[in-house]
Amino acid sequence: MKGLSPTQRTLRALREQGLVCTIVEKWNPYGGPHGIRQDLFGIIDILALDPRRGVVGVQSTGQDFAGHLRKLTEEKAQECLDWLTTPGTALELWAWRKVKAQRGGKALIWQPRVQVLTSNDFKPQPQEQQT
Repeated sequence: MKGLSPTQRTLRALREQGLVCTIVEKWNPYGGPHGIRQDLFGIIDILALDPRRGVVGVQSTGQDFAGHLRKLTEEKAQECLDWLTTPGTALELWAWRKVKAQRGGKALIWQPRVQVLTSNDFKPQPQEQQT
């Protein structure tokens, strides 16, 4: 799978699991000086239909697992909670990295690190005090 983007790798892996999936991020040529990719609700790159779990929203990235996890659990926590509290939904973070095919070997293969996010992964938002 040399030369594929993390999104394309994720699509391929999900389809190999037998899931129907599609890309839901879009290119906005007017965002920023050179355009910007916009995720669905700011958090989802791919939607997958899973007969057991329902609609799975997937955020896909290269090797920046920690940065994307922080983005989801801190910066986009409310969007993630809105998604997760909707019945029939799930949310996953897929980060791709090259690992050795065999211990001690030289050959490298792409492998995903998959984190299933639940509402327990998000810090409670401070409540506004009423007067």
